[in-house]
This record gives sequence, C-alpha cells and structure tokens, in this order.
Amino acid sequence: MRTVGVEEEYLLVGAGGEPAPAADEALASDGRAHPAQEHDPRPGGALEHELKAEQLETGTHPCTDLVTLRAELREGRSRAAAAAADAGARLAALATSPLAGESRTSPGWRYHRMLREYAVVAREQLTGGCHVHVGVADDEEGVAVLDRIGPWLPVLLALSANSPYWHGEDTGYASYRSQVWHRWPTAGPTAPFGSAAAYRGVVDGLVTSGAALDEAMVYFDARLSHRYPTVEVRVADVCLRADDALLVAALTRALVETAAREAADGVPPATDREELLRAASWRAGRSGLTSELVVPPAFAPVSAQAGVRALLDHVGPALDETGDSALVAELLGAVWVRGTGAAEQRRWARDGGLSRVVEHAVEATVA
Repeated sequence: MRTVGVEEEYLLVGAGGEPAPAADEALASDGRAHPAQEHDPRPGGALEHELKAEQLETGTHPCTDLVTLRAELREGRSRAAAAAADAGARLAALATSPLAGESRTSPGWRYHRMLREYAVVAREQLTGGCHVHVGVADDEEGVAVLDRIGPWLPVLLALSANSPYWHGEDTGYASYRSQVWHRWPTAGPTAPFGSAAAYRGVVDGLVTSGAALDEAMVYFDARLSHRYPTVEVRVADVCLRADDALLVAALTRALVETAAREAADGVPPATDREELLRAASWRAGRSGLTSELVVPPAFAPVSAQAGVRALLDHVGPALDETGDSALVAELLGAVWVRGTGAAEQRRWARDGGLSRVVEHAVEATVA
C-alpha cells in the first residue's frame, strides 16, 4: 500500500481576526526553533515556518492507513493551535485571510531573496495550501503518474475550495488562493513530460532562467518532491476541516495508484494540452462545487456532482483495494451536506460579517 502524508499551511490571526505575525513565538513555544532541520517524532510532525510570519505549517508522517492519517492531521492542528495560543494568536485553516491586513516576510535569507526577486508576487502571497505526498517507486514512475493525474486535479481543488475572500471583499471565487498562487512563474498545471530525464530538464531550465530560485520553488500543481520519494500534489486549498483534508489525501493516493497502473498498462495521458488543464483549474477555483467542473475524457463542463462521480468511478478500484471506499463516501457525503469551506465561510459572513467568519474558522480548524 502506498504511503500518504499531508502538509497544511495555516493562518495565524489576532483577537480581531486580522493576520498576526506570531510564527516565531509559536515555534519557540513548541520547542522547535529550527523545525525544518530536524525530524519530529510526535504525531503531526514538526511545526515549520512558511513564507509569511502570519503562517504555520504542519506535516504528518507517512501513513499507510487513513485512520492513522486522520489522527495525525488532528494532532498536528491541535499542537499548532496550542503553539499559536502561547504566542497570543489563534490558528485558522483559511487559505486566504477574510480580513485585510499587512503581512511580514519570515526571517531567513531565502525568503528575503524571494521577496527581492519576485516583488509584489511574494509580498502578497499570504495563502495557505494543502500538499499531499504519495509514495512512488522511483522518478520514472513518479513522472508517469504526473503525466496522467493532471486532468483530475481540478476536482480536488473544487472539493477543497476555502478562500472566497481577499482584502476584506468577496472575490466571487470559491478558491481565490488558486488565482493568487498562479502568479508565481512556475505554478499551475503541466503538459506530459514523458520521462524523468525530460522532467529534470524542465526543472533545470526553470531554475537557470530565474523563474525559480531552486527546485523547491518549482510550484507545479503536482511535482516530484525534492525531499522525499513521493509525488507531491499541491493543487488544494488548506481545508477548513481536518476530515476534508483526509478526503483530499485519500482521493490523491487513489489517483496516484490508478495513474501508475495506467502507465504500466501503456494507457496514454488523457490530454497533452496544458490550455485545457488551465481552463479546468480556473473553472474549479471559480465555482468550487456550486456550478460545473471540466473533466476528462471530453473536457466539457458537467455538473459538480457528475464531475466528482467521474473521479470516483476513475479511482474506484484503487479505493476498494485499500479499503477506503466506505470512508471516502462518508467524508464526501459530509461535504455535500455542509458545503466546501468557501460555502461555509459565505454562510457565516451572511450571519455576522467577516469577523464571524474568522471566529467560526478558528473553531472548525480543531473541531
């Protein structure tokens, strides 16, 4: 069974719901002044810096079963929330801040070089994603997977959509984070690479051109991890609720397994057109689950329900073999009942404004 792990990027907020630059204090409270340099055996893994001082990141350990992964996700959120509280802030799983506020760049030469090189793109990048790592045998299998999962990633984005607000205004998007994120020159979907050598050639070219400082700044929707023997799927918003992150992780692992089998059987990628993938990604970020999704094989708009069902049909055998089908059905049923994080945020805003959105989000993050 393939391993799966999840990294989540959270927002730190102050008493009024505004972004709070409290990451240094929170990390010191957790006892991990330089967490990225050390392995943390505690459930939920190490707390880490992100680009902005108003953020914390957690990363689970590799798991083979969803029960363990669910516990890791919850524990990671609980520890991050406790560290934030010790720093005088609160933790919110929001992919963008509902309330306007200035952001500060975290300390470190790399972050400040990013600020210098990418200017306003880096200055305004207060966004939180959910990154799912799935184990692969080697780079060749990993690239074969990348070449085949792209058409389905917009469905994961729609399921995770959790960023309708930007600078105090409703953007009209379910995932505005995806729009802000695509400002980076290396972000977004990719056409098939064909081989690990071709993939490495593209990555090297992006670094050489200055579009990325290093391999870690190659922000494809899905990539080979530069740290682990995994495919890293980076398309999702950070999910408001831990169980939604679990759903995204379960579907991602099933997608990777399905793609690896297709590659072994000689099934070609569904499309080699990056333009179609970008259109599907835009559609998912625009409306989430409230309108239509663009899915293969026709790459024509279908209802969100039909798009999600198409994904489930595609990965069904893989879910059955890992024993995840029943739990995925349960988790997905909950999303259909209450809506995505974006839908919940908009309901809360109607009831009490954006400050209430943040208050509810703080509660939902560790519920």
